[in-house]
Amino acid sequence: MISRYRLRKLLAPTAGFRRSLVVTLLGVASFLVGTALSFRAVLLPVLDILSRESTNLVGRFVPPESREMATHLLGGAFLLLGFYLMFLGARLALRHLIATLNPKLRSPMAEVYWRRQQRDQGPNIVALGGGTGLSTLLRGLKQHSSNITAIVTVTDDGGSSGRLSQDYGILPPGDIRNFLVALAEAEQAMTDLFQYRFTEQGSFSGHSLGNVLIYALTRQAQGDFEKALEIASEVLNISGRVMPSTLDRVRLRAIMEDGSEIVGETAIVDSRKRIRRIFLDPEDAQPFEDALEAIAEADLICIGPGSVYTSVIPNLLVPGIAKAIRQSKAVKAYVCNVMTQPGESDSFTASEHVMAIQANVEGRLFDYVVTNVARPSDALLRKYESSGQHFVEPDIDRIRGLGFRVITGDFMNETDVVRHDPFRVAAKLMRLVEG
Repeated sequence: MISRYRLRKLLAPTAGFRRSLVVTLLGVASFLVGTALSFRAVLLPVLDILSRESTNLVGRFVPPESREMATHLLGGAFLLLGFYLMFLGARLALRHLIATLNPKLRSPMAEVYWRRQQRDQGPNIVALGGGTGLSTLLRGLKQHSSNITAIVTVTDDGGSSGRLSQDYGILPPGDIRNFLVALAEAEQAMTDLFQYRFTEQGSFSGHSLGNVLIYALTRQAQGDFEKALEIASEVLNISGRVMPSTLDRVRLRAIMEDGSEIVGETAIVDSRKRIRRIFLDPEDAQPFEDALEAIAEADLICIGPGSVYTSVIPNLLVPGIAKAIRQSKAVKAYVCNVMTQPGESDSFTASEHVMAIQANVEGRLFDYVVTNVARPSDALLRKYESSGQHFVEPDIDRIRGLGFRVITGDFMNETDVVRHDPFRVAAKLMRLVEG
């Protein structure tokens, strides 16, 4: 049986075009009927004259026994010429219109149309997490679909986000800003503007301009954070939606291996103690309803990558989020990190990332674990080890022993840093959806 997504993909190039074609055909038919009824007395004599002249013209060059066939062929030639001239005129008009509206368009129109239709009819994707890991992956996912919902962790209490949240009572905007930029279709100058960070001394020192703009939009929207995100999304022309898992102000509370309790994401990471359990404070935060709806309608739910305790798990602790994921019929995959996180997942293998989620969130949330098996260069490993980060060992058999299906491959993008290659990971996830 063909899946809902595969059917949408099959019909993608004709989406929207089918309706316009039907309307056009109805318009042409209506015009012809109206012309025949209203101008019959005028048209019939003209048509008779044209028919006689055409027959006479054909008769000069064609024997009598072939004149009828030749007349039909001449009529067909005029029909084809008429259709071609109409097509050519419409094409020239469309090119002029597109060149006027979008002077910087360089790709052929047919290619642009096909690509956008494919993306518009792409799978409904929900991505949950925070930090640079998931924002990187979003850049790959948006090549396959415009129907992406990024659900963001809102427990960040450090840096620019933490200061704005503490001083003005808004949700931490940092991860939201990164996700907006990752999904943006706007000009590079606009996305660079959102990512600009003030470095000079003063009240703006350390702040990201995008964070400040989100705060300003929230004030302009009379404190409506949801409305502020809608405006920011329009400004950046994003492929999909970005939303918090909850609109409530929450923070993280962790029980460490030594029994101590630490509150606050930054304090938890800076303690460099091994985490036993992590909780939301307060635990009864209300889930964002649009997030629950997106999960219910998803074809693919992607959890991670990102810091397992401070980016991945917090979304899943919001009441209702994990339950919605469990009830969803979507393909559900966890994308495991490539490198460990200092003070959070020190020396963790891939299976230990999975077990950390299982230990903190009730029930089975995903069926697939996407794990990188390619190793970075020795020089880059030494660089990371000097800052307390290590390669996440892909202990595949142990993950399978936990009952998960493992998707392995070279998913690494190695430059001066080690990150996932968003396009390879996204392509692999799309193959899971396509079956």
